[in-house]
Amino acid sequence: MLCRGPLALALAPFCLLYPSADQHPSLSALWGDVKKSEGTSAATYLGTHDSSGSQTSSSLSCHEESTGASSWNVFTSRGLSSSSWSDYILKYLLITSNLLFTVLGLVTLVLGLWGLINKESFAQEKISGIGTDPMLLFTFLGLVLALLSLTGCVGVLRENMCLLRTFSAAVLLLLVAQVLAAVLVYSLQGQIVEVLRSGMLAAMVRYQDDLDLRFITDEIQTGLQCCGADTYRDWEINVYFNCSAPGVQACGVPPSCCVDPLENGTVWNTQCGLGAQQLDEFSAQSVIFLGGCLGSISRWIEHNSGVIVTVVIILLGVQILTLFITAHLLQKIRWSRAQHDVYLQSLQ
Repeated sequence: MLCRGPLALALAPFCLLYPSADQHPSLSALWGDVKKSEGTSAATYLGTHDSSGSQTSSSLSCHEESTGASSWNVFTSRGLSSSSWSDYILKYLLITSNLLFTVLGLVTLVLGLWGLINKESFAQEKISGIGTDPMLLFTFLGLVLALLSLTGCVGVLRENMCLLRTFSAAVLLLLVAQVLAAVLVYSLQGQIVEVLRSGMLAAMVRYQDDLDLRFITDEIQTGLQCCGADTYRDWEINVYFNCSAPGVQACGVPPSCCVDPLENGTVWNTQCGLGAQQLDEFSAQSVIFLGGCLGSISRWIEHNSGVIVTVVIILLGVQILTLFITAHLLQKIRWSRAQHDVYLQSLQ
């Protein structure tokens, strides 16, 4: 009663913290339960002191308050049950993973742009070969990964249904594309070998002109202990290693083909492959690797097929789990908004 009349302004902070029972529906319902437990009915009490008209109005008021209180209690109880710990864990797990993938995408993007700028790939005389530049692939993958992960992260944080739908649709498209690519690779193994052969021969042709292709070729030949695509004589297609070339590298192979490419175990010996193509296979096998890299790649894939399948299954599983979590969050957001609309309509 103090929160009404001339004292209401002075006691406003107190009234906000401790509202009266008739101002807060849930407190009114609680007070009614207490009075019932004491064996005294509020309606009976009002009926002994007021006229029939006031008794009717007070009963209607109590009915409205109890209706509002029940609506509020149902809404809050369901809202609390919908925001369980599992929902919070799933939400922040999705936020954390998207943040990590956003950082990874940005790092990949910066690395690709740095490689393109450092090699002056955007120069007019080099722009024609930018399509085969591996740094362009790094740039594209980094941009896609960063944008996709950032969209999902912001969508979860803001509970934006549009961003979450866009994120889930993009992940679904990527998942379908990866499954189709895996099926194509498995069913077109013969054509894949020819594509790899063409790619490696193209890299061998540009070995001295492209630092990235030289690095990748050297890593493959050193790691798999191979030389050339099918045989070490494939290096004949390179203008510097061709036997008709005028330089000292004529009829030679790169140092990454050598059995022992390090001089004294520490320094890269750039002269170890000179003249290797002029040697017969019996003499050359003590100096360089004779087998081509395509056969070594096939043997490596067969030897590590279990690991490859496991990694592919884990990656696909993570993406499927991301789709399920996103769909669950979308359903929760939809349900919460629907309940909020129902509660607002009940107040009107």
